[in-house]
Amino acid sequence: QVQVVESGGGLVQPGGSLRLSCVTSGSIFSISAMGWYRQAPGKQREFIAVITSGGSTNYADSVKGRFTISRDDAKNTVYLQMNSLKPEDTAVYYCHATLITRSNYWGQGTQVTVSS
Repeated sequence: QVQVVESGGGLVQPGGSLRLSCVTSGSIFSISAMGWYRQAPGKQREFIAVITSGGSTNYADSVKGRFTISRDDAKNTVYLQMNSLKPEDTAVYYCHATLITRSNYWGQGTQVTVSS
């Protein structure tokens, strides 16, 4: 099993930046990819970004060029650097782990609010 814990959310003004962190523990050697998703009120959860064990990354078009996913293997942590934030980025952000067994795990989510 893998435990996933997000942090770093908060209130930020439009145009500002935030960095989310996702710490994993447990069977981390079996993780094949780590991703970030978000869910705004009244909307479905949507894919934001992913980074594979090999270091490949992929982004949703809505955040490409503004958000960057990265990882620090020594700290078992994945980051989501969010720049040029917009009010429409307001959502609960979730970290997701996919294992080589196809099992997957979610964190509890962290709220990001972009408002003046």
